[in-house]
Amino acid sequence: MLDNPIWASLTTRQSHLGWGNDLARRYPAETAPFLGVRDAAPEASAAIAELADFGEIFYLVGVAPEAPVGWSITPLPPIAQMVFDGSTPPAASDEGVFRLGPADVSEMLALMGAVYPGYFRPRTPEMGLYLGIRDEGRLVAMAGQRMCLEGFREISGVATLPEFRGRGHARRLVSLLVGEILREGLTPFLHVDADNETAKAAYEKSGFAERRDVALFKALREAPEPLG
Repeated sequence: MLDNPIWASLTTRQSHLGWGNDLARRYPAETAPFLGVRDAAPEASAAIAELADFGEIFYLVGVAPEAPVGWSITPLPPIAQMVFDGSTPPAASDEGVFRLGPADVSEMLALMGAVYPGYFRPRTPEMGLYLGIRDEGRLVAMAGQRMCLEGFREISGVATLPEFRGRGHARRLVSLLVGEILREGLTPFLHVDADNETAKAAYEKSGFAERRDVALFKALREAPEPLG
């Protein structure tokens, strides 16, 4: 299931968050820019064709079909998938850590936009628990839960403003989220740029092991040519 995590999430524990058919499913645009297909068979190309408005951009992880007419599907650099392999998370204090909710969305969007733009949307926090750290009232670090499938829950949205890095904020938030996920009886996993050795080393210290690189694709339903 981890080889095709978007499809696995949208057909199991997060089926209520998206829509589609037996071959392709998607999240709402305000939740996450993700599209999943059951497999790369030609039928999947036809199945995704009507799931998007013109100009919408999606990302597919692990599996992608050929682009249907009017679409482009472009391979991006792969991402490393890491899975928690420890029995207990590293000890972490929750002092000064806040649960983030609807009132914090504008700050969360600003933080993610400054650090890792493109994936976080206004309703992404509905996918799971998000935690944050403030400095003099300002949100300076956050992390949360995104995809969820049978047996596994993803940690994502790990971001710290550049001037507040090096203080252990990200590691503390990730450790707290690991504990929450383990208490659910699930296994934490996450994705990181495959060439980001610094981030991978940091996650290894938090109990994660690299499982494999997975393919990442960008899909676009192109606008039709204007008549005349």
